[in-house]
Amino acid sequence: MGALTMKLSRILGAVCLFFFVFFFSLSSWSATPPTVTIFVDATSAPRKIFHAKLKIPATGGDLTLYYPKWIPGEHAPDGPVIDLAGLKFTAGGKTLKWRRDLLDGFTIHVEVPTGETEVTAELDFLSPATFESGFSAGSSATDKMAVISWNQVLLYPKGWKSDDLTYQASLKLPAGWRFGTPLPIASTTGGNGETQITFQPSSLTTLVDSPVITGEFLKVVKLADNPLTEMDIAADSAAALEPPQEVWDHYKNLVDQANKLFGAHHYRDYHFLYSLSDHVAHFGLEHHESDDSRVDERGLVDETSRKMEASLLPHEYVHSWNGKYRRPADLATPDYQQPMQDDLLWVYEGLTNYLGTVLTARSGLLTPEQDRDDLAMTAAALDHTPGRVWRNLQDTADAAPQLYFSPQAWHSWRRGVDFYDEDTLNWLWVDVIIRQQSKGKKSIDDFCHLFHGAPSTGPIVKPYTFDDVIDTLNRVVAYDWRGFWTERLTNHGPGAPLGGVESSGWKLVYDEFQSEMEHGAETNGHVVGATYSIGLDLREDGGITDTIEGMPAALAGIGPGMKLIAVNGRKYSPEVLHDALRAGKGGTTPLELLVENTDYYKTYKVDYHGGERYPHLVRDESKPDLLTDIYKAK
Repeated sequence: MGALTMKLSRILGAVCLFFFVFFFSLSSWSATPPTVTIFVDATSAPRKIFHAKLKIPATGGDLTLYYPKWIPGEHAPDGPVIDLAGLKFTAGGKTLKWRRDLLDGFTIHVEVPTGETEVTAELDFLSPATFESGFSAGSSATDKMAVISWNQVLLYPKGWKSDDLTYQASLKLPAGWRFGTPLPIASTTGGNGETQITFQPSSLTTLVDSPVITGEFLKVVKLADNPLTEMDIAADSAAALEPPQEVWDHYKNLVDQANKLFGAHHYRDYHFLYSLSDHVAHFGLEHHESDDSRVDERGLVDETSRKMEASLLPHEYVHSWNGKYRRPADLATPDYQQPMQDDLLWVYEGLTNYLGTVLTARSGLLTPEQDRDDLAMTAAALDHTPGRVWRNLQDTADAAPQLYFSPQAWHSWRRGVDFYDEDTLNWLWVDVIIRQQSKGKKSIDDFCHLFHGAPSTGPIVKPYTFDDVIDTLNRVVAYDWRGFWTERLTNHGPGAPLGGVESSGWKLVYDEFQSEMEHGAETNGHVVGATYSIGLDLREDGGITDTIEGMPAALAGIGPGMKLIAVNGRKYSPEVLHDALRAGKGGTTPLELLVENTDYYKTYKVDYHGGERYPHLVRDESKPDLLTDIYKAK
């Protein structure tokens, strides 16, 4: 009886397994990821409005749609949902009811009648009509140009990874406008002067990762073949597109030096999408096969502006390897709804910032002296960030979703996204240690070859953890890297982490002479350099943006939000303040500053007699000059 029962049990088990596999296969077959079509009409871009129509497969019941919330590279749940307007859903010729989710404003629930298999969604994206900062939420269109980020103009259905959803996209442009994009093109048609582009079907991941730059004044500059690498530059004027030939040569060098640094690439082709306008938000945002970088209109043709933004494109280009190909596991989320964790931004952004400065130097975008002055400015700013005593470097990464949008007021005490600049110093320190421990045989380049290098691939993601970073560093050279990074991430100073600067054979010093880069930053940013003297950050018009805790201005009682009216009894101007600082050097009479604060006026006596102070790097002849070798072209 027992043997018979066992035999029947086995037969029953086999039957159950058969039906489980059958129904699982049937379920998998029926759950084919949908293909969504999207048409974007950008012909009203000069009015700062974009129209989109999507056709989304659906079944009867509740169709849950997401508007992208966590945009890769923005490190915060800042998708511009507030600028989503004109929502309308139809199926079978009937308008459908919809409601926003009460717990998440990026989620839309649509009631789909039984039997309907497709929902048409119509929406408008309202690009900011006046200047607003931000990433894809910032100003993106002018009368002559626009940048279209696909996350602005689409919805996607719940239940699928962005890699699995297919989007068939097309785009209509204003008459006479040209375009650039890394998104593969199926066809281009024209009529009445307007251009309509049909793109090859792509995953939602690829679509969101492939912005389009377009405009009346657009220039394409080829930088390299095999793979194709080019600059697609849109501007508010034709004159803005005509810099000296040496500028293009430096960017060609950038591509060459980057490929030598990493030893491989991870894109099919690469497009630098560069916006030149005083009316779009200024930032850099990485994509796998492109960037979205925006500077002022004369950013290429004006020498000072060009110097101030020299490291922007190198930084964003490095992200193709570090951030897009190699990505922290907690940032490699399956869609744009899942929260991202920013704790490894000291690698994602910090290492990128360091490598960007290295490539800026190696490509010739800045001279060696300008590179050192730029590094001195980074070191000095961190050396005057008193907020380090309470907020460590790790917390600047952990709090990145909030800090990206924090105000400038109290920046030095609050701290901001300091994992960019502080880790420029930290990764320089790593580079120096590798060179010292290997007796000059290895460098950060060897780490990049191992971590980001061969074989060359198309755009794929290879996630990593803290342990992966430490293990790769140890493969380059054995050292207590875990202890090094634990200390760097959790320490509170005092002062900036200058070990790498000092070990590279240079010292941070201050004198009364502005460097070329410091002067350019003051001129280009319309600010006045009194940070390292009295601890005052202010605009040309006297508006005080920050005071450094513990320094003379703050000790005298001055704070951000006030406005400087007069210096030693004379109406304020930047020149008057500079003259007063120089004249007071070595004296005993306090500096008198008349300040307005919420409609009240008060004279503050600032006890300072050190003159003007500006940062520089000078050689320490007792140590080898490693920094010059780091910056040398390969």
